[in-house]
Amino acid sequence: MDRGLGVREAKEEVVKTLLWVSGVVLVGTVLVTSVGAHHASGPFYDPEKSVEAVGTVTKFVFRNPHSFVYVDAVNADGSTTAWEIEMGASVSMSRRGWTPDTIKAGDQIKVVGQPSRAPGTFGMCCAELTRPDGSPLRP
Repeated sequence: MDRGLGVREAKEEVVKTLLWVSGVVLVGTVLVTSVGAHHASGPFYDPEKSVEAVGTVTKFVFRNPHSFVYVDAVNADGSTTAWEIEMGASVSMSRRGWTPDTIKAGDQIKVVGQPSRAPGTFGMCCAELTRPDGSPLRP
């Protein structure tokens, strides 16, 4: 009889161990997948350079996985450059007080950030957004 109880207890321990290991593997998989799903900005934007655009917001897209602000900047020769500024996820921006109404079409802003590596494009990321006079743009 003692032998039967020992086998039963051993089976329960094996099941507990398997459940524990399965849980650890599941959590590890979720963490690795979440981290791997995001990407660094280095392959897309040049961290060694900085560009500046001062202009009018044409659109602010507040969404996941990245928000975007679009700015038309008038150049010295009178031509206009349409900039696309990649920002963070709306979920993390909202934790800092940002909303879809923080920036509106027609707002004048200054953007300084890393330029896109893609030739012929006018993208920017990792940018600091301020008012044209340099005062902070806060949510």
